[in-house]
Amino acid sequence: MSGKPNPSPYDAPELYDLLFDTLDFDIPYWVDVARAAGGPVLEAACGTGRVLFPIIKAGFEIDGFDASPAMIARLKEKAGSSGLAVRADVADMRDFTMGRRYARIFCGFNGFAHCETIEDQLAFLCRSFEHLEPGGALVLHMSYPGPAYWSEPEGAAVLEHEAPRPGGGKLQLWDNRKKNIVAQRQDSEVEIWELGASDRPQAVHKFSTSQRWVYRFELELLFRAAGFARWDILGGFDGRPLMAPDDQMIAWAFRT
Repeated sequence: MSGKPNPSPYDAPELYDLLFDTLDFDIPYWVDVARAAGGPVLEAACGTGRVLFPIIKAGFEIDGFDASPAMIARLKEKAGSSGLAVRADVADMRDFTMGRRYARIFCGFNGFAHCETIEDQLAFLCRSFEHLEPGGALVLHMSYPGPAYWSEPEGAAVLEHEAPRPGGGKLQLWDNRKKNIVAQRQDSEVEIWELGASDRPQAVHKFSTSQRWVYRFELELLFRAAGFARWDILGGFDGRPLMAPDDQMIAWAFRT
């Protein structure tokens, strides 16, 4: 008899914030995207507001949505304590309705990888297309699944991320990945460790998550099928072309 499945890490927004809220490698890029948009911006899979809040504080108009009620509740709690007015809805990437159009829509930090089928991917891209103003653009950030990723050994947890723990010690994110190269899919058993000052675990939280990776030309076909007029696939936040298998993929898709 199988045991109860692990929850999603997105059901634990306080832990998520402790791990990722100070992560800022992509913040300047998304603030620049909002600055150049010339109109309102929408963040898909906005989580607890790691990117959304800096854009608001920079003076730009942005809405957000996320499928996790817990993440949105945490975002609104943080917004209230900071005195920030924000619209953030609970909505599925595949079927969201915001009631307005945007100059830019973006989905960062591998959020698009949670669309696990072609139908899911197209549904999100089509909803995004419908929500864009004429001349608007959708921007996606995805890690590129190069050969080194697929050749990583399985069956052992990998230390994915580490962050300081308030009051001393640290938090660690351990990821035990099972990969299916044909399906371009990753299923993970995730553990978040709370370590004390002596680096001894004081608590271990277990989660499960899945992601599906896409490649450049596959993504271009998806953009075409969703109705986008043109697109540009970059290899990093510095705007270089996608050339190397360890690049980050930044994809812009434009509506005429």
